[in-house]
Amino acid sequence: MTETRHERAPGDRPSREIDASAPSEFLVYSIGLFVAALLTATSFWTANTTLLWSGGVVLGLAVLAIAQMGIHLVFFLHISSGPESTNNVLALAFGALIAFVVIAGTMWIVADMNANMMMPPGAPMGMRMQH
Repeated sequence: MTETRHERAPGDRPSREIDASAPSEFLVYSIGLFVAALLTATSFWTANTTLLWSGGVVLGLAVLAIAQMGIHLVFFLHISSGPESTNNVLALAFGALIAFVVIAGTMWIVADMNANMMMPPGAPMGMRMQH
């Protein structure tokens, strides 16, 4: 007897052949909501606790944010590695590229403006603004 197995991501929509064994959409969304709420509560705890080393708080929040993005992509946007979601993955990658270019360009421009607007430390008082 041959058994057909289909591998899917947790939030991936079931295909027509395996509808009987697939979890309901309500269950998938409920699990995603529970995990997202748990990660959000953990983020608030991480930001407000004194139990963690202060330098590790930023790293912890970054890890929790990446995990939160992964949960949203899999459970709510149904992004998986299957061949049917190639266009979605490419659109997501392009959106991430555009966001990176905009954020990095803004930071570069603001840093350059900040460096060019600063007064030299030994500048005479006449060059400084009078109030």
